[in-house]
Amino acid sequence: MWEMAVILSSCIKVELLDWASKAGTEEVCGLLLGQGNFVEQAVLTQNVAESRTRHFEIDPKALLAANKASRSGGPQIVGYFHSHPDPVEPVPSDTDIASAANDGRFWLIIGCGEVKAWLPRPDGDGKIEAFEPVAIIEG
Repeated sequence: MWEMAVILSSCIKVELLDWASKAGTEEVCGLLLGQGNFVEQAVLTQNVAESRTRHFEIDPKALLAANKASRSGGPQIVGYFHSHPDPVEPVPSDTDIASAANDGRFWLIIGCGEVKAWLPRPDGDGKIEAFEPVAIIEG
């Protein structure tokens, strides 16, 4: 389980906000690479969801490539990000809760000009029942 804070540079935060802004009414998504709770890089991936205005799905090819690179000594996948087109707040939706994996990785959600961090919280059976807010430390 991660510490309850994510370390994110202001440059990466600006990049995430910019990608979300340029996407307009569609959700953007991608991978957060680094070590532990430190995000070293955000990787924008294709959103392959059928309805990109209400959902996101990270391109499985990008996810497989990142997992392969991490096994070869590259940066680890420490989390995921996606946007909620304005005016939807950057809080986990029911869809986010239903589709979250119990993998201990955090989520950054972008919306309304903000980036917020969340950690999926599993119930006793390992199913995600909610998200816990996580502090973002700009570093």
